[in-house]
Amino acid sequence: MKGCHLFLCLFSMSCWVDLMPTAGNKIFHFGACRVSMSMTEIRAGFTAIKANIQARDPIRTLSILSYPHSLHKVKSSDRCCITHHLFKFYVDKVFKHCKTEDSYVNRKISSIANSFLSMKRKLGQCHRQNQCMCGQESTEKYKQILANYEGLNVTSAAMKSLGELDILLDWMEK
Repeated sequence: MKGCHLFLCLFSMSCWVDLMPTAGNKIFHFGACRVSMSMTEIRAGFTAIKANIQARDPIRTLSILSYPHSLHKVKSSDRCCITHHLFKFYVDKVFKHCKTEDSYVNRKISSIANSFLSMKRKLGQCHRQNQCMCGQESTEKYKQILANYEGLNVTSAAMKSLGELDILLDWMEK
């Protein structure tokens, strides 16, 4: 009987630990969706390569994510949907076209891409469970971002989008 209590206690603890975010992770609330991610790890990786990536941006007068298509004006009810779209955008369009001759930069990009892929999956699962409704505003914002991206050649657009990653990260943390 003591073994049963010990097993139950250990099982309960393991379930509780699974629900807790790991060290350095933060829980983000995007509408009804709640996901955990290591913002510290992503920011550190981006900070390490930011100057290198932004130096590759030939068009500094245009922005893909910021004003007039600012994410900061998205209603809280649309945050889940636009965030899901943006993680999909970065995974499916941006990261696959961000290759440099510098292996260190490529490793950092790959690490960030893996974090985004994980978040895309988590948000996709929430989205599929109909906890994430897409309103007109989020759909329009995403279309504007895609139009900005597709108005440039693929490599330039990918590097510009990666160079603007801090805009997305700042928005997520607000």
